[in-house]
Parts: sequence; structure tokens; C-alpha cells
Amino acid sequence: MEVIREAPLIRYLRWIKKFIKFSILSLLCVSFAILLLLLFLRSQPLPVASINQTTTIFASDGKVLDTLHRGENRFVVPLSQMAPSLVDATVAIEDRSFREHYGFDFKRLAMAVYIDLKTMDKRQGASTITQQLARNLYLSHEKTWERKIREALLAIQLELNYSKDEILEMYMNQIYYGHSAYGAQAAAQTYFGKDAKDLTLAESAMLASIPKGPTYYSPFVDFEKAKGRQRVTLQAMQRAGYITAEQVEQAYAEPLKLKERKNQEATESAPYFRDYIASLVKSKYGIDEEMFIHGGLKIHTTLDAAMQKKAEETIASILPKDNSELQTALIAMEPGTGKIKAMVGGRDYKKSQYNRVFSKRQPGSAFKPILYLAALQNGFTPLTLMKSEPTVFTYDNNKQYIPRNFGDRYAHDFISLQQAIATSDNIYAVKTIEQLSPQKLVEQANQIGIESTLQPVPSLALGTSPVSPYELTVAYGTIVNKGELVKPIAITRIEDSEGNVLAEEQPKKSQVVDPVYTALLTHMMQSVFDRGGTAYRVANELNRPVAGKTGTTDYDAWLSGFTPQLVTTVWLGYDEGRKLDDIKEGIFAKQIWAKFMESALKDQPPALFEMPAGVVSVYIDRESGKLATEHCPNPQLLYFAAGTEPQEYCTDHLPSTSEPATPVKPPDKASFWQRMGNWWKPGQ
Repeated sequence: MEVIREAPLIRYLRWIKKFIKFSILSLLCVSFAILLLLLFLRSQPLPVASINQTTTIFASDGKVLDTLHRGENRFVVPLSQMAPSLVDATVAIEDRSFREHYGFDFKRLAMAVYIDLKTMDKRQGASTITQQLARNLYLSHEKTWERKIREALLAIQLELNYSKDEILEMYMNQIYYGHSAYGAQAAAQTYFGKDAKDLTLAESAMLASIPKGPTYYSPFVDFEKAKGRQRVTLQAMQRAGYITAEQVEQAYAEPLKLKERKNQEATESAPYFRDYIASLVKSKYGIDEEMFIHGGLKIHTTLDAAMQKKAEETIASILPKDNSELQTALIAMEPGTGKIKAMVGGRDYKKSQYNRVFSKRQPGSAFKPILYLAALQNGFTPLTLMKSEPTVFTYDNNKQYIPRNFGDRYAHDFISLQQAIATSDNIYAVKTIEQLSPQKLVEQANQIGIESTLQPVPSLALGTSPVSPYELTVAYGTIVNKGELVKPIAITRIEDSEGNVLAEEQPKKSQVVDPVYTALLTHMMQSVFDRGGTAYRVANELNRPVAGKTGTTDYDAWLSGFTPQLVTTVWLGYDEGRKLDDIKEGIFAKQIWAKFMESALKDQPPALFEMPAGVVSVYIDRESGKLATEHCPNPQLLYFAAGTEPQEYCTDHLPSTSEPATPVKPPDKASFWQRMGNWWKPGQ
């Protein structure tokens, strides 16, 4: 039987046919597998990425007080807010085919794989912009095959989920440019002190050159190496068709003005206030530490940067340089709004971060205005008389309390409430609390803003229960604000990185005292700066009406006071266990207060304290306490709640008993300048 052999050509054609079928089938399978992979990747959510952004704290005028980033300074901005030259330079030097590929460049990838296999190492990189973004957002920087495969898959997911511009925007907000600057905006500010949208071609090429080696190519570190890399970037832009050869040479020749690097040892402004803001953000608004530091928040505060600088300079100029242990605190607030305008918690933040504005110390006589506010509401008038002499007080089942006046100076006669405030008479104060009851003083203090626990004992009249400068400022703010308690605010608005408002503060006010009585008290507190008053030594430094009260203990010196525009408290003392030198050191608090108030309000005209309806003004004779006549040698203007003013005229200075008494008319309808003249008149 004859065997017929198949012709070789037919066998070859049949094999080709099978190969084609297999190839087509394989291609279909691979395509289907790729399609399934793409559909799977498209359906899978990308890992959660946390992009740290710099939080910025602003003063009330919009100036930056501080930026918080803990080594990762970043401000996310849209691509439209970046200079086109920076975008082009980045694409040209990092990934010229970025807009053509789908996540990775096959040519670069094949070359990298070949070199890695040849050297049996994973040193060769072929990452596109998309791959670099995937690595920076989701992966570590270890060089393993597993990481590279995950990087490729994540790059595909990014391409499937975002447009090219969106990927480029994320990339340029993510990459590291050196010196803690992450992203184009922070880099532009770090190196050139401008926004990314304002960069020139030369500056853009310089910035785009840095991510290849942030330390090696930093112009701060080695300007010549940075210039060499800049030329490489400019030439890459030319090859990509973004610029011409002429533009390359012009940009390379352009002088670059780098931002002067800050001296890290330089003193920062308002450090105690910034710490206070940090505590508020976390405790009051519930924003956690990570969000606060890395959330890109914009925190708008009430601080007046110019006023803060004056506070710091005033303290530095007055406190003695040879006694670094002597501490101070200052807080200034706008009484009508509660906005904190300046805060100094100590003389040297680097040595001590403890904020003494919130430290509780005995206020001494600075607490007396609260006592006298309660007294005015319970029948006292500026002319209420009590005798100033050494007195033994008995309370709580025969307990004895023996207060003393400063320097054992007593009038040994009856003095008025007006005089008691001016001279800070302790005997008058304790007799007042004895009539009112200590508990009534506690209630009054709580009503106008004192939140500390107060001991209802006779010595409370002399400020023996500790309070903070912050609390005393709130209380004095209520007095100057016509009995309206205004809660202090330090933050006006908090925005997230996208501009959404997370918190917003408005002044919170409540009427707690009849304005008539706060007005009477305010007028009497002005006498503290008159001749014979406890703050008379600094009165010559003040060129406007002010009211206040000093306070002195063995360990503390205070002056708290106000104008209609500003209420300020200054405390001075040692942190623990050391007494003040009454003569040398007690005056520093007064000097700081006076110098700060005058400089802080230098650009504002003097303002008079307004008198509300229900207040009447009369001239009285200082000796008799009766209504002054034109014959009284030194009449004094006093204010009273309507109906409580003296009704009898002084007859002690009339030429004859038959001559009628002609009263001195009060300046109720006086013009502003007449009232200013009355304020300047000695003894008023």
C-alpha cells in the first residue's frame, strides 16, 4: 500500500494557520484580560491619600503671624495659579511624553528593565509623572519589584480617574523642592518670596530643576550647580518646543534674586499668643493636632500686629536687663468687641513658654473697683464717707482681721469713696465689704467676668483671692463698656484648605450692670492718675483720658485700666517665692502700662468717657462735700446717679451770710473741647 506524504509547503502553511489562530486567540484573551484589569482598576477606589498642608495664622490686618508644618511646608494651589512656564518646565524635565502616555512610558520602562536585568540591580528609574505621584501619595520609596508593580497599577488607576491636568496639579502640589518646601507654591515662596503664578521663565526653570536632587541642586546650597541644572531644564523645554533657543539664553542670563533666608535665631512675634491660638483651636473648636498642623487651615485672629510689636518693645525697654528672673504679662483687649489685640505672657519665650496672662495671682487693690461697683449699686455715692484709721475687724465667731494701709498712712479722718479710690485706702475698702457682705462681692465679680473661685472673707476686698490678668481685663472691660460683658475672642474665622468656614466668632455681649454705676466708677477711677493718686508718677506720659487701678502685694504689682478704645492689664512679679522690691520694681508695671497705652493709641485721637442718661454732674466743694458756689476756691466736678447728688450749697466761703449762693454750673452741654479742657484742669 502506497503512503502519500503531505507536501512540506502544505504543512508549513497549516502551521502558520494554527499560529495565526493561536495568536489571534491569545491577543483576544490578552485584550480581554487587559479590559477586565482596566475595568477592575476603574471600579476600585484609590487608596486614601493624606496630603499635608501648611496651616497659616493671620493677624487682624491679614499679615502672616505664623505657619505650621513640622518640616512639610505645603500650600495647595490649582494649576491655574501656577506660572505656565513652571508647568512646561516640569513636564519637559521630568516626563516629556506625559500628555501622550497612559501612566507609564513603555520605551523608558523597557530600557530600565533591560539595565536592571543586565546589572541584576534595581537602580534604574523610568518613572513618569503619574508614577511619581502614585509613589509619593501611596507607596514607600524602597526599590523592589513588588513596589514597582504596585506603582504601575496605581499609575493606571490615576490615569483612569483623573485628567492629565488634574494629575499634573496633584503632582506639582506634592513633590519636594528642598528646605521643607513641598509643592510649587511653598517652593516659590521659599526661594523667591513670591507666589507660583508670578514666577518668570528663569525662576520656573530653576525651581523645576530642584526635585531631581533637592539638596544637590538647591540654589541656597550650591548656586553654580543649580545654574547648571537650570540650563539643562531650559534646553529640555526647547527640545519639547515650549521655548526658543533665544529664550533659553535670555532666561539663563537673567539675574535671579533669591529670598533672604530667615535667621532661625530671630525673635518671633507674639509667641505666647500663637500658643494660645493653638490651645483654642484644639480645645474650643475640636480640631485635632494632625488637622491643626497639616490640614492647611487658615486661622484669622484678632491680634493687632503693630500693637503687639509695641507691647513687646515696651516691655523690653523698661524691664531691667540685669534681672532676668523678673517676669511680666500684658494683655490688651478692645472693650466693645472683646477682640484681643496684644498678648505678652513673659519677657523671654525661649527661656519660658509659660503664659502668665492666664496665671492666677493676688490682684491686691486692682480688685477694689469691683467692690466699689457693688457698693454703688447698694446705696453708696462718690461722697459716701468713712473714717480712715487703724481698725480691728471681727468676723466669723470673733475672728480678727487687722488690715493696714500702705506705709501705714491714714487720713485719721473721714474720706469719701472718690478719695478712697484715688489713694487706695484699705480701711475704707474693708469697711465697705463689711457693710455689703463678702458674698455680695463674690457675686459681683462673677457677674462681670471673674471666673476663678473667690473666698468670701473680708480680705477679699483687698484682692487676696488669686485671679488672672485675662480675667481682670474682662472685668475692667465690662466697666468701660457701660456694664456690658463682652466675651474675649482671639479667633474670628477658621477656614479649611478649600476655603470652607469651619468656625466663625462674633462678639457675645450681655448687659450685666446698669451703665449709670459703671459710668460713676469710671469717672472716679480717673482720679488714680491725678495728683495724690497711686498712678500719678506716670500721668505725665499720658496724653488722653484714662481710668484704672493699681494693685500691689508683697509678690505682685498690677495696673489695669482703660480708655474707651482699649483695656489693658499689666502684671509684674516673680514666678515663685520671691518678694518684689516695692520702691524699685513696683513702678515697672505702671511704666509699662502707661508707655504701651500711649504708643498703642498714638494714631487714634483722645476719646472721652461718655455719660449715659441717668447721670448728673455737679461741682462740689472739696472740704464740705456740698454743692460748690462761685466763691469756693477749688471746686471739684463729680458725677452722681440722678437723685443722689448733694442738695445743699456750701456756705463756708460766702463773703457774708446774707449773700445768696450762686452755684458753679456743671458742663452738661459742653462741647468736646470744653470737656477736654475740664479733663486737663489740674485736680479734676
